[in-house]
Amino acid sequence: MLDMETNIDPSELQLLGAYDFEKNFNHLEARKWMEENWQKSFVIGFIYLIMVFGIQHFMKERRPFSLRVPLTLWSFSLTLFSVIAACRVWKQMAFLLLTKGFKRSVCSQSFFIHPVSKLWIYLFVLSKLVELGDTLFIVLRKKKLIFVHWYHHLATMIIAWCAYKDTAAGLGWNAALNLSIHCLTYCYYTVTAMGIRVPASIAMLVTTSQMVQMTGFVIMNIFLFFWKDNKLCQINWLVLFFSTVLYTTLLALFFNFFIKTYLSSTRKSKGD
Repeated sequence: MLDMETNIDPSELQLLGAYDFEKNFNHLEARKWMEENWQKSFVIGFIYLIMVFGIQHFMKERRPFSLRVPLTLWSFSLTLFSVIAACRVWKQMAFLLLTKGFKRSVCSQSFFIHPVSKLWIYLFVLSKLVELGDTLFIVLRKKKLIFVHWYHHLATMIIAWCAYKDTAAGLGWNAALNLSIHCLTYCYYTVTAMGIRVPASIAMLVTTSQMVQMTGFVIMNIFLFFWKDNKLCQINWLVLFFSTVLYTTLLALFFNFFIKTYLSSTRKSKGD
């Protein structure tokens, strides 16, 4: 059951504002669908792995596809979605931070039903399914597929679906930070897909932002561990455990990628 913060104050609603299509979104039906279908995320994940590595094997003796235009449109679409969704989620997050403090902003479940954010939180969760398409572009273009890429996409989708069906505390911050980082990363992917050469410092910034994000998620989960109670901070222990494992391993993988890709190549270029 959602906490008492889900009783939206009319003055708060007037202050934050919500468009008609946001107000009309049926979050009850959305959650019901997720509760009935969250297990399908494992099936989708299994199909994803078979497709990705199957296509990769199929492409071994074949020429890579260019896919410049589709990839540019794909990345730009996800950039646009991330910008819009981040603005809407951050609008409510800023309100909670300023009026109720950090703890309430982490623990609040109002994101799941508030007219400003309820649609975007749901679309954020579903976007983890859409983002699996990133990997298809990699294997079809015969680019290097690294472990952190497919592990990140696969595990994030499953954890996000489970967190939504449990209306887990912390998902508001998760969405706000992740969408903000994706504004940068998908914008970077859009520019590179267009064939524009981007300075290495920008690529380093993208990876650094991922590490900062994962660090933030680990810290937030530590807070949730100590704040967890049945009234204010509701969290499924399995979701908390597996999300902590995911964020910790991703932090280590991104850090390792950063060292190998940027620092090692820098030392080689200087003749060290």
